[in-house]
Amino acid sequence: MGSFRILCYGDSNTWGYIPQTADRYPRAVRWTGVMAGRLGNRFDVIEEGQNGRTTVWDDPLEGDKNGLRYLPACLESHKPLDLVILMLGTNDLKARFSLTTLDISFGVERLAQVILQSGCGTGSRAPAILLAAPPPVLPQGDLAEMFLGAREKSMQLAGRFAAVAQRCGCAFLDVSQVISVDPADGIHYSPQAHNKLGNAMADCVHSILSTK
Repeated sequence: MGSFRILCYGDSNTWGYIPQTADRYPRAVRWTGVMAGRLGNRFDVIEEGQNGRTTVWDDPLEGDKNGLRYLPACLESHKPLDLVILMLGTNDLKARFSLTTLDISFGVERLAQVILQSGCGTGSRAPAILLAAPPPVLPQGDLAEMFLGAREKSMQLAGRFAAVAQRCGCAFLDVSQVISVDPADGIHYSPQAHNKLGNAMADCVHSILSTK
């Protein structure tokens, strides 16, 4: 077991969804696996990605995808945790939810507050949080109608999430400064993007946990 435990709580881009095929990238390709490889044996990286996961919203079509509902049990089962990487918000952009970017930011802030109040860190303290804003989407093909109007909203998420991170005292990463979505479907990431993101996440983790 490593000295540090990191929980990666996200959606299909944390799970490792391959654009168009719906298969899953191997662990070594997924950004979580790339990050784990960079960090080494002193770090336990726990993957908790779910396809379609929202921040706090019930999905009437896809079943139990509410990230808030599962989060407390997830934190309890994996504690003690040194860091939670939180990267959600893309699925909140689906047209059927009709959410504003402010709604989405409040959803991710609710999750951050649950983590901070959970006592799932070492010594029942709060773990550190790295809040990652997903890159803007460019829905193509089968996903275009599902994410109708999402492009413009998605371009505002980084600013909204940065404000949440500041309010909650979290570290922040604007993922759009590292990668873009794969044009194959405009939502998910290519293997090259996973590699870049994994390395960027590893740098963030070293920075956040260097004082521990």
